[in-house]
Amino acid sequence: MLFKHVAVEEHVKDPVLCEMVEKVVFVVFFSGERAKTKVVKICEAFGASRYPFPEDASKQRRIIEEVLERLSELKTTVDAGIRHRNNVLTTIGYQLEKWTVLVKKEKAIYHTLNMLNVDVTKKCLVGEGWCPVYAKAEIQDVLHRAAFESNSQVASIFHTLHATESPPTYFRTNKFTGAFQEIVDAYGIAKYREANPTVYTIITFPFLFAVMFGDWGHGLCLLIATLVLICREKKLGRQKLGDIMEMAFAGRYVLLMMALFSIYCGLIYNEFFSVPFHIFGPSAYKCRDPSCSDAYKDGMIKYREPYPFGIDPMWRGSRTELPFLNSLKMKMSIVLGVAQMNLGIVLSYFNAKFFSNSLNIWYQFVPQMIFLNSLFGYLALLIIIKWCSGSKADLYHVMIYMFLSPTDDLGENQLFWGQRLVQIVLLLLAFAAVPWMLLPKPLILRKQHRQRLQGRAYGILGNSDTDSLEMEHDFDSGYEEFDFSEIFVHQMIHTIEFVLGAVSNTASYLRLWALSLAHSELSAVFYEKVLQSAWGYNNIFIRIAGFAVFASATTMVLLLMETLSAFLHALRLHWVEFQNKFYEGDGYKFHPFSFTLLSEEDD
Repeated sequence: MLFKHVAVEEHVKDPVLCEMVEKVVFVVFFSGERAKTKVVKICEAFGASRYPFPEDASKQRRIIEEVLERLSELKTTVDAGIRHRNNVLTTIGYQLEKWTVLVKKEKAIYHTLNMLNVDVTKKCLVGEGWCPVYAKAEIQDVLHRAAFESNSQVASIFHTLHATESPPTYFRTNKFTGAFQEIVDAYGIAKYREANPTVYTIITFPFLFAVMFGDWGHGLCLLIATLVLICREKKLGRQKLGDIMEMAFAGRYVLLMMALFSIYCGLIYNEFFSVPFHIFGPSAYKCRDPSCSDAYKDGMIKYREPYPFGIDPMWRGSRTELPFLNSLKMKMSIVLGVAQMNLGIVLSYFNAKFFSNSLNIWYQFVPQMIFLNSLFGYLALLIIIKWCSGSKADLYHVMIYMFLSPTDDLGENQLFWGQRLVQIVLLLLAFAAVPWMLLPKPLILRKQHRQRLQGRAYGILGNSDTDSLEMEHDFDSGYEEFDFSEIFVHQMIHTIEFVLGAVSNTASYLRLWALSLAHSELSAVFYEKVLQSAWGYNNIFIRIAGFAVFASATTMVLLLMETLSAFLHALRLHWVEFQNKFYEGDGYKFHPFSFTLLSEEDD
């Protein structure tokens, strides 16, 4: 008996199991019927497929020819099927995107139609939805045009309803204001017809960023990168960008404003990669002797009018540079913070006036303005007076002893006549503003509620017991809607939050000073310790290496990390310190039916 086998290289699909299995082809040569019987039983036991093989050589050749012919026909059929499949898939590939969009539009249309109500009596569909006021005429024109083009015998009826629920919020934006609106919406969607902070954020957000990032050299680098995004916005808008690049492209106009304000603040700080320049004229100071840079300010003589714009370049490198910049930027941060918080409280007045809420005007806006400006507004005023008068008064001493010893003589810390009396009055006003915020509003709300209940108690008598039960139920439910303890606790929390927040929010604005100083000092370290040190060697390779390290550190640390850090801090100042003074942000966004928005959501 002779046995020979060969493994099939490719897996073969089993017609019974319908799975790809490994196959082996074998042939057995034997002699005698007994051997044949044993071989057949073994093949049947292992499930092997047996094929007849005649003994006649001519029949063997005929079978081989038939098998080869069948294989050739099958190969031709398979090749034709593959070509036909490829042609069909190629044709479908050109139309697939169009079909996908069409299917999505059809699904969106049917999904919207499913939300309509069917009026069985009039055999029509009734739909209720929101639309902007300015779009009413446009919607009516579209409905008339659709009825005309579809040869409809009955035109669509467009009727304005008076809804009891609060409408959604919709702001018309463009590619410039859209990114700023997204910054505000990330905090919360404005309530319907509430004051929109985006109008002010367009200016205040990049400005506060620039106060921390102020360097007109870094601002120019940021401006160039932003202009590249803006000039190629049509091409980049059609491309798939990475996550980080997508965010940068979406906020390109925010980056543009940040770059412009950074250049402006950099010119005020007189810093170009931490290097001062005499851009607006010569310095107002000159040195008495060559050791001026190692002396205090007394080592310099003022011989002309002050530097016309920004910080005098002579301050750079002097021993009093850091104390001077510390004092300037810290006081500037407080003034800017108090101004922005006052803007937020003023906007709360316009909100209350628009919604005809006189309680919020008299018992929220007025005491908040009094409390904030009696303390920190007064501090900002002292800073401005000190700048204008050149006084050497210690403002720390003034503010501390305004609380500890308000009747003591100010001495050399007095900035204007009658300051002690003004401080006593402001302190009394600040203390009076706290109960003013806390007590009257809950008590007035309770009184108004009781008056409404008295009016409802003397209603029309019902004609049946059912009407009487309904009236009692309405009376009880209206009574349960007002909980004085809950209102009082809420007002107490709001009062404590504002009083403590006035202190913490003002202190939070000192981040403007801290980050601005950190940015300036980091820039000075990179310039002096890297670039200047490398330039001190008379070797071109060391200079190139030093410049490469300086450029890399400036790009990675100052232009990327510091930009992100200043952005996040400016974001926090707007969300927490500014918007919480007036912005409720408890509305919901208007989502119109739009095929364009549908494709954007899928992306």
